[in-house]
Amino acid sequence: MHNVTGKAFVFGHNIDTDQIYPGRYLELVDPQEIASHCMEGADPTFVQRFSPGDIIVAGRNFGCGSSREHAAITLLHAGVGAVVAESFARIFYRNAINLGITVLVCPGITKEVNEGDILEVNLGEGLVINKTTGKTITGEKLSDYALEILAHGGIKPLFRKITAQME
Repeated sequence: MHNVTGKAFVFGHNIDTDQIYPGRYLELVDPQEIASHCMEGADPTFVQRFSPGDIIVAGRNFGCGSSREHAAITLLHAGVGAVVAESFARIFYRNAINLGITVLVCPGITKEVNEGDILEVNLGEGLVINKTTGKTITGEKLSDYALEILAHGGIKPLFRKITAQME
C-alpha cells in the first residue's frame, strides 16, 4: 500500500454531503465540472487553493447527511489524496472506499494538524505523519479487505480482476 503526501486542508465537525458537493450540481456529468465544485459548501475557495494529492482533515461525522455517492465522486474527480477524519458517516465511508478514495479514521486529528501542514498518510499502518511538526498520529487501521479494494483503485476494478480470474 502506497503512502499519500500532501498539504492539509482542515475542516470542522459534521461536514455534510451538501457541503462536500452541493445538491444543486447533481445533474452535472463532466468530471472536471464536478471537481470544480468540490467542498464548495464548506469553503468556496477550496478548489482554487487545492492541488491534486492534497489531504482533507476533518472532525467528527465527515460525510453526514444525504447518502448520495456524488460527495465521494467529487473528491475522486478533484484528486483528493486522502480524507483523514475523527469519524465518518458510515455510508460516505463505504462509498469512498468503494471508489478507491483513501480514508482514515483518526481520533483527535484536528488538534494535531493546522491548515497548510504537510502530511504523509501511511494507510497500511494507519498512521499520519505531520511533516511540518514531526508528530505521528495513530489512526484506526483499515480491514485487509478495505485495503485490498483501495490497492485496486476501488471495488469495480477489484471485481473486474476477480471475475477475469474466474474465466
